[in-house]
Amino acid sequence: MTDLAPYITAFTTLFVVIDPIGLAPLFVALTQGMTDRQRRIIGLRACAMAVVLLTLFGLFGEAILGFIGISLPAFRIAGGILLFLTALDMLFDRRTKRREGQAEAADDPGDDPTVFPLATPLIAGPGAMATMILLTGSSGADWTHVAAIHGVMVAVIALVLALFMAGGLIERALGPVGINMVSRLLGMLLAALSVQFVLDGLRGFGLAAA
Repeated sequence: MTDLAPYITAFTTLFVVIDPIGLAPLFVALTQGMTDRQRRIIGLRACAMAVVLLTLFGLFGEAILGFIGISLPAFRIAGGILLFLTALDMLFDRRTKRREGQAEAADDPGDDPTVFPLATPLIAGPGAMATMILLTGSSGADWTHVAAIHGVMVAVIALVLALFMAGGLIERALGPVGINMVSRLLGMLLAALSVQFVLDGLRGFGLAAA
């Protein structure tokens, strides 16, 4: 049982950082008006991309950022700014307006939330990437430990996918008015989260108080 303790801790940490439960309503808001099939495709692709990104950062994170000269605080600031732009779209209902008059939302590649903001920064965000670097880079870690940490990460993202697949049920339960209200509320929360990302980045540079 003692040997499992680090992996239970890793699961708990990644679960809190990625927050599958909190991502479910965001997924519904970002895919509002799409068919169940379109929603499934977007959910599967976003989770698959998130697994690839977190695997890369778990294996080569510090080397990748160091090689191209990007620090984690800078990465957090960039992610926060991009997330803030998405929050503005949700707050002012720009996404819904762009869909009006389109027979199929999936035909508009510029309106596909698969890569941004779902895969990153919502699922594989700066916090999750940094967590993978820390969990796989612990002192005395061998390849068995690294593989187990990646298995834990895949399990957490599998929970994300399961909740994404229930997106249609959530949307039908809330109805159009409820979805619109939740979308605006989550846009506000996303804006706050994006500001927090920026503040965390600035704090990493010593430019903001703790």
